[in-house]
Amino acid sequence: MATLIWASSFVLVKIGLAQIGPLTLAGLRYFLAALLLLPFALRHTDDLRSLPRGVWFRLFLLGLSAYTLGNGAMFWAMKYLQATTASFLMNFIPLLVLFSSILWLKEIPTRVQVIGVIVALIGSAIFFSLGVGKSTLLGIGILAFGCLGFTAFSILGREIAREQQTDTLTLTTLPLAFGGGLLLAIALPLEGLPTFSPLILGMVLWLALVNTALAYLLYNHSLQVLTALEMNMLLNLSPLGTAGLAWLFLGEGLTLAQAIGIVIVILGVSLVQRRG
Repeated sequence: MATLIWASSFVLVKIGLAQIGPLTLAGLRYFLAALLLLPFALRHTDDLRSLPRGVWFRLFLLGLSAYTLGNGAMFWAMKYLQATTASFLMNFIPLLVLFSSILWLKEIPTRVQVIGVIVALIGSAIFFSLGVGKSTLLGIGILAFGCLGFTAFSILGREIAREQQTDTLTLTTLPLAFGGGLLLAIALPLEGLPTFSPLILGMVLWLALVNTALAYLLYNHSLQVLTALEMNMLLNLSPLGTAGLAWLFLGEGLTLAQAIGIVIVILGVSLVQRRG
C-alpha cells in the first residue's frame, strides 16, 4: 500500500514545485504530517518519557537522514528531473542497503536475493541506456546524496522496529517532527514565505496526510516483519505507478527501453522477496 501511495508523490511534488520552493515544499509536507500525528502520539506521554536517551538520539538521526537530507535532496533534484526518472533513480538505494544491512544489521541476503538486486540494477541501466542531459546529470548528483540519507534511514528504522525499541506511531511521528521542522527552518530563510493557490494548498495537505502520515505508518509497521533490503526492493515497484501518473498528468512519455527497464526491475524485486 505504501508503495502505491508513494508512486503518486513524485507527480504531486513536480506539480507543487511550480509555485513552491523545493525545500519549503518538503519541510511543509513532513512537519505538517508530524503535527497531524502528534495528538495521537501524545496519548502515550508516559511511554515517551520512558524512552532512553539513546532511542531519542536514534529517532533524531532518522528524521535528519530521511527528511532533512534524503527528501530535501530529492525535492531539490526534481527541479532538474522528470518524475519518472526521479522515482526510478531510487532503485539504486537497495544496493546501498544490501551492503549496509550486512555490516550493521547482520542480515545476510540469500543468493537469490543478491541475484534479484543485480537484475534490478540491470533494469536500471537499460532505463538510462539512451543517456542523460546536463540538467538531468545535475539532478542525479543531488539525488545521489539524498540516497545516502535514505540508506541510513532504512538501516536505523529497521534496527529500531526489529528490536521494538518503540511503537510504530512514535517511530513515525518524532522523526517527522525533527527532520521536517529542521528542513523548514532551513528553507524559509533561503526561499522565503511561500504563496500558493488553494489547489496547491490542498495538494500539500494531501501529501502530508496520505503520502506521509499514512504511508510512513504502513512503512514503519512493515519493517517489523520485512528486512531493510526486502522493504526497499518492494518500493522499487513505485516507478511503474509514477510512470503512468506522469504520462496522465504531466505528459511525460516512456521510451521502449525505459519500459523494458521497468519490467526487468520488477523481476528483480520478485526475486529479492524469496528468502529461501
